[in-house]
Amino acid sequence: MFVRGIRGATTVEHDEENEILSATTELLNQIIADNGIVPEEIASVFVTVTHDITATFPARAIRAMAGWELVPLMCALEVPVEGSLPKCIRLMVMVNTEKQQHEIVHVYQKEAMRLRPDLSKLTKA
Repeated sequence: MFVRGIRGATTVEHDEENEILSATTELLNQIIADNGIVPEEIASVFVTVTHDITATFPARAIRAMAGWELVPLMCALEVPVEGSLPKCIRLMVMVNTEKQQHEIVHVYQKEAMRLRPDLSKLTKA
């Protein structure tokens, strides 16, 4: 068994609590669906946001999902590089799995697809 990282990112149009929580839930649900994982397989989830997201912690959305109450979560600010994608939420889901690295499906949604167009082509619509 391996610990693999599953990357994901999305954006919001406004720094509003409901939009942040909704976008985070949508992103994690897509990661779960595309990779066939369950909370018991998750080692941890690392969440970053850009400096312009301050209305709430995206981890609140994950914590509210059924079965995710005990999954270790950590939030942090993304490195503020000039010209980087604004209003972006990123997830690094660390999962215990038998899958090989090339079998992992990384998920990029909305404007975040620009971050990794090579991997965005692999995500399901």
